[in-house]
Amino acid sequence: MALIKLSSSVVRRRLPLVGAFCVLSLGLSNLCPSFSLSSKQGSAQFLPFPQILRSKVGSRSVHSTRMEASNKTVPSIVVYVTVPNKEAGKKLAESIVKEKLAACVNRVPGVESVYEWKGEIQYDSEELLIIKTRESLLEALTEHVKANHEYEVPEVIALPITGGNLQYLEWIKNTTRD
Repeated sequence: MALIKLSSSVVRRRLPLVGAFCVLSLGLSNLCPSFSLSSKQGSAQFLPFPQILRSKVGSRSVHSTRMEASNKTVPSIVVYVTVPNKEAGKKLAESIVKEKLAACVNRVPGVESVYEWKGEIQYDSEELLIIKTRESLLEALTEHVKANHEYEVPEVIALPITGGNLQYLEWIKNTTRD
């Protein structure tokens, strides 16, 4: 059996994608009722995740909540925005947080995008911004991205946050503008 040694930079580049996969997967409860975390069949313990993820996600002992269960939070979203490079990502992320349009922006380097643009298939290395904010700020955030982005049509895609760590969800509310 051959052992492959991964450099720490390879591991660091791949780990954020695992987080993005988990966010997308757990967000399926809005798209497919059979994935609902409130039903026994759709609970995280029955999802096809390794045991280490199930133990964290499937545990009911952590302080988590469905969004509608608390008046201390506001409807929140995760927004994906791609940028052409590290400098553009840093500049845009900083301006979004400074303007209180989001509580947090994760920058994920090394995203390879394949898309059609003006009739031709394009291949680009990009950086993905994962933005956590209030649902009510989506329009202002979208306008900010469009005004400060070099792409002709920047990607701005929002996904609902249906639950999570209550303290984190409260922090999103308290850190962003009304």
